[in-house]
Amino acid sequence: MDWNFTRALVTGGAGFVGSHVCARLLSRGTQVVCVDNFATGVRENLWELLETPGFSLVEADVSASPAEPTGEFDLVLHLACPASPRDYLRLPFETLAVGAAGTAWALNVARRHDARFLLASTSEVYGDPERHPQREDYWGNVNPIGPRSVYDEAKRYAEAYTAAARREWGANTTIARIFNTYGPNMRAGDGRMIPAFVTQALRGEPLTVAGTGQQTRSICYVDDTVTGLLALAASGHPGPVNIGNPHELTVLEIAEEVLRLTGSQSEIEYIEAAEDDPRRRCPDIGLARAELGWAPETAPAEGLRHTIKWFAETNQLIT
Repeated sequence: MDWNFTRALVTGGAGFVGSHVCARLLSRGTQVVCVDNFATGVRENLWELLETPGFSLVEADVSASPAEPTGEFDLVLHLACPASPRDYLRLPFETLAVGAAGTAWALNVARRHDARFLLASTSEVYGDPERHPQREDYWGNVNPIGPRSVYDEAKRYAEAYTAAARREWGANTTIARIFNTYGPNMRAGDGRMIPAFVTQALRGEPLTVAGTGQQTRSICYVDDTVTGLLALAASGHPGPVNIGNPHELTVLEIAEEVLRLTGSQSEIEYIEAAEDDPRRRCPDIGLARAELGWAPETAPAEGLRHTIKWFAETNQLIT
């Protein structure tokens, strides 16, 4: 991968994936300006980065058109957005705003600097898919007014805005559709499946599996996701490109693997499924393999071990 970015702007850089992106950029010699309003980002995710030369933090809401950070940028990565169901249901209008006004602000920064722009979109644009695995040319099956729509449609709008900027302005844009990602720096209480299972198992509480547990997910360890995102940023591909693990697992299988790896004696408790919860979710990553030479390398058991160890060692069980 030909990497020649000097200075990057990362919106949502204090979040789970964003903090890993910032760290990886810095390790490659790219200076980083992180913009985050901490609506869902975590300051502790940035503690080590704040001591790293070349990193700076701007506390601001990109949806409110803040003043542009000073200096030149040749890469803008727009990751800001509440990404867990608990967060975007709690912050519906903020989620819609960051998909609309936040995307416009970040893209305008990239346009003024003639910088490469990457939109972090999501597999949620496929909704409850009727095609398996999901390929980038699938338009999706989304409920536009359901409770999840604030996230789904915010990302679909952000994709439309990004595509329009490429067509109308000639902007150097790309779109990544991120599938389920997990690893260190996740918040224990964010409502997502893996942090919930891990913290419940470590506490000795029942693991709450929604519905029958036979709905599927493909889980990608965060190091692999970040490698895919930055490979896409360094390419000339316009996207969208799926970034995820094509190995499909049921939710119940993931819960059972967490129990095995933690050695927990917790039981599994079935709870009501969330409205519009996708029945199957699995990416076709043929495009990423062909255009980026990318595929995930971390087996689920290995990634889960790292994640469990991090939760246990960083006292995340009480958050």
